Amino acid sequence: MKNSVSTWLGKKKGEQTKKNLEKHGFHAQLVDNSAKANELILEMTKDYQSFGFAGSDTTRKLGLTDHLKESGKTLYDHWVPGLSPEENLETRKNQSRAECFLCSANAISMSGEIVNVDGIGNRTNGMSFGPKKVIIVAGINKVTKDLDSALARVHEVAAPMRAKSLAMDTPCGKTGICADCNSPQRLCRITVILHRKPMLTDISVILINENLGY
Repeated sequence: MKNSVSTWLGKKKGEQTKKNLEKHGFHAQLVDNSAKANELILEMTKDYQSFGFAGSDTTRKLGLTDHLKESGKTLYDHWVPGLSPEENLETRKNQSRAECFLCSANAISMSGEIVNVDGIGNRTNGMSFGPKKVIIVAGINKVTKDLDSALARVHEVAAPMRAKSLAMDTPCGKTGICADCNSPQRLCRITVILHRKPMLTDISVILINENLGY
């Protein structure tokens, strides 16, 4: 019973979020699970040859990188092991030059805003301008009531969990609580809010009625 009620609530939240994202110019879809999201995204991107991947746990859990590699596509993924610092930097730059850019979001408000906070900026750059197509994939756990709660989620949930997962030497990575620090490894340096779809960027948002990512 609990799972069915959680699924129902997630669907209701997702439907409202989808409605407001579309009102703000984004193309939005709500799917039941990761398998359906994977199938949908591969169909949407079949004609693209090059793909940029931001540092997203969500897109990788969908298995997209493996599927695209097997299809002979060009991937710009800075998570590939063994990259030199120079190769890593060039890969990040190429992400916003790819035909299609895939990333997640730190939070998406039910009122229709998309919030991302970066430490370097390759994700916030790629999602707002450059690629022909941008696909933002997010689990329902990243949906919040409004913009204020979306921004709060970044600092109270996403950033501490991300810092911990990457073993970053930051206060939030140790205590789980944001200290608005000046740590050299601070992840929260650039905040981008997509209030409306950028004028020259085609953005699709795929909401998944599952808990995914940080």
